[in-house]
Amino acid sequence: MKRIRITLFQASILTTCALVSMTAFSKITAEDLKALDSKLTPLGAQRSASSDSGVPAWSGKWLGAPPDVKYKRGERYPDPFADEKPLFVITAQNMAQYADHLTDGQKAMFKRYPDTFKMPVYPSHRDFRYTDAVYKDIRTYAAGSTMTSDENGLMNAPPQAPYPISPTAAQLLWNQRMSSAIGAEQATYDQAVVYQDGNIAWGKVRYDIFSPRNQGAFDIKSDLNNRSFYRMATQLPLSERGTLIVGFQNWDKAGADNASRTWVYNPGTRRVRQAPEYGYDQPEGPGGFRTVDDDRLYNGPGDRYEWKIIGKKEIYVPYDNYKLMDSSIKYSDLLTKGHENPAYMRYELHRVWVLQATLKPGYRHQYAKRVLYLDEDSWIALLADNYDARGTLWRTNLATTVYAYDAKTFYPGAAFYHDLISGAYLADRLTNQEPMPKLNDSPQFNEAYFSPDAIRGSGN
Repeated sequence: MKRIRITLFQASILTTCALVSMTAFSKITAEDLKALDSKLTPLGAQRSASSDSGVPAWSGKWLGAPPDVKYKRGERYPDPFADEKPLFVITAQNMAQYADHLTDGQKAMFKRYPDTFKMPVYPSHRDFRYTDAVYKDIRTYAAGSTMTSDENGLMNAPPQAPYPISPTAAQLLWNQRMSSAIGAEQATYDQAVVYQDGNIAWGKVRYDIFSPRNQGAFDIKSDLNNRSFYRMATQLPLSERGTLIVGFQNWDKAGADNASRTWVYNPGTRRVRQAPEYGYDQPEGPGGFRTVDDDRLYNGPGDRYEWKIIGKKEIYVPYDNYKLMDSSIKYSDLLTKGHENPAYMRYELHRVWVLQATLKPGYRHQYAKRVLYLDEDSWIALLADNYDARGTLWRTNLATTVYAYDAKTFYPGAAFYHDLISGAYLADRLTNQEPMPKLNDSPQFNEAYFSPDAIRGSGN
């Protein structure tokens, strides 16, 4: 079994971003924040509907489970939109009609799999909200959000959406990094690489994640405000069982060397060693299919890239994907050749921020360019297109989401990483045949639980 513990708010955060100079950033003022009560939602999204009503206005009427949904903590999340039918289905034959709302990666999938890839589009919804405490923290602290001079550290920022008003590229990336933070998370995820011939390589990973800044009442003066932790246990393939990894992330430190630490327990030697190379484009998952910084579509340091905001667009994105957590759906039905089974997918039209990363001269990464599509209502990355050094679109990835009734936040679900060249894909964060993830229900989590000393006695 391979375990990883890291002081991060998620495995998606091992270092930070280096973008433009600090002097280029304008401070958010108290006057600016008034827009969060009028034109913008309390998290910084546009409140109004789109001109053609494809994207509805934000209502924020539901906190937790909707009134007509019966839910008990620990159960699967009931789908509040289970009775809805697709408005239409996009196929390779009619995709030109919807091209303005498709990404290059989606178009490439239609070209690669013209007979089987489809996108069922459902009515769009913007009805869920975060807690009043989250919104209050944003109003209280967003004006003080400050980056270090190299943009690799963040100080005096609220737990979520440190830059809700007109973010720059650097600030937008920080919003994405904080977007899926949950105080405590315990989950076992299945992983599967589906090759072009239909053969499957399996993996299984156990995550324990602890983010003190999102646990209980936020205290900006707390020493733990600037740290997050996680522990990961990989049970498959068998050759990796017993490996443990732990680490930490200091949000307020400049530079990758000062911001994070990672340690690995090797079951063969029964020793713990520091692993400074962990991160960036190091292969991870079954067969090393994706990179460490592919987790949640982008999770690593931004210092190897130049970042640019392309704009805001209305795109058909995976949304309200409750079906993909349904225990009645078997992996044999979901994991079809070439791509996930479209019958279990749900797409909605939403506004997204388009954020582009181009590899800096003199830096190395197997992705020379990346394009992320960030949901305006949660700042979570929903789609990503990754290009190789020749400028070829290599991998197109998607992350599904649900609104977690117990944690009262948007929660990343199953993710799919498609290799357009080989025809293989990775399905990650599958929970259909695993226990329901536990959110904000892990009282044993503390700093010591995630220390390198602790894993010396817990490897097996």
